[in-house]
Amino acid sequence: MPLATALFDYELPPRLIAQNPAARRDQSRLLVVDRAAHTVAHHTFSDLPQFLRRGDTLVRNNAAVLPARLHARRPTGGHVECFLLRPTNGNQTWRCLIKPGKKLLPGSTFAHADSAFTGEIVAKEPDGSAHVRFTTPGNEPIAAVANRLGEVPLPPYIGRPDDSHRAEDLARYQTVYADRARQVAVAAPTAGLHFTPELLATLAAQGVGTADVTLHVGLGTFKPISTDTIEAHAIHREIYELPVATQRALFPPVAGRRIAVGTTTVRSVEHFLSIHSEPTDTPHLAEADTFIYPPRTFRGIDALITNFHQPRSTLLCLVAAFLAPGSSDGIAWVREIYAKAIALDYRFFSYGDAMLIL
Repeated sequence: MPLATALFDYELPPRLIAQNPAARRDQSRLLVVDRAAHTVAHHTFSDLPQFLRRGDTLVRNNAAVLPARLHARRPTGGHVECFLLRPTNGNQTWRCLIKPGKKLLPGSTFAHADSAFTGEIVAKEPDGSAHVRFTTPGNEPIAAVANRLGEVPLPPYIGRPDDSHRAEDLARYQTVYADRARQVAVAAPTAGLHFTPELLATLAAQGVGTADVTLHVGLGTFKPISTDTIEAHAIHREIYELPVATQRALFPPVAGRRIAVGTTTVRSVEHFLSIHSEPTDTPHLAEADTFIYPPRTFRGIDALITNFHQPRSTLLCLVAAFLAPGSSDGIAWVREIYAKAIALDYRFFSYGDAMLIL
């Protein structure tokens, strides 16, 4: 029987949508769910080492976030917002979201006020996105321009009336282990925002390993489910890369638990394991199009660190599935857990608190 999308809806007081990160990354709150005991406990993220043990592996997304939102002007003087999604032809032609999209047709141009770049729309896609060819002084890559001038691509529920928070957001809307050579995300893998170098060092000394994936987090991660049933929703696609070492960490003999840091990691791992029964000899590059919802089972993840997600989101569906693999019992349980978190004033979404599901 199809799952009604309304089952994944809930009311959240706006005051609980975190507008800024915690003063220190690992001082976020941590709600710990023990699936076997069916219990919930309340901790601080810095308590994480007490729940992990030697031989466990943290599988994490090392994608770095690009300050992807650029502002420019049309020849007529009208404002243009250009949001870089991914390169399509070298360093200077990118697929972008453009505002105002309907007015900007192929052949339209726009330029930065200080001549840092000009852009020309060379093609439009059916979904409204555009292919933009950039020209810059000295042929500077447009990604480098974005790092100097672009706005951090915060989700729409975080309000920023001006750029007074730019320095903080540049630092904090990024994991401490992000690979700056892999600046491929337009949204942060937010479960990883709680880690500090000191916490990672403590875990390493404890014998907890790490394995990296790179998932090119896209704006589709914020798209709510608009269909009446979960099954009717068309899941977004995201490119991911799995190094050989990470592939090997997913298969027996596995010394401990495979602990995913974030839902993006789960999507990558589960997609890879749906098409491979053993490690390959080369890095794996593919598009994840796996929609995970109850009563899904999991091949490669034993525990999950995640933030609190938006109502009617694919990410909330994944969490419900992980709470009770192979059944639909996780739907009621995730609703119960979220209601408890709301009652206890947990902070929600990207800059909010975290859950650990064991």
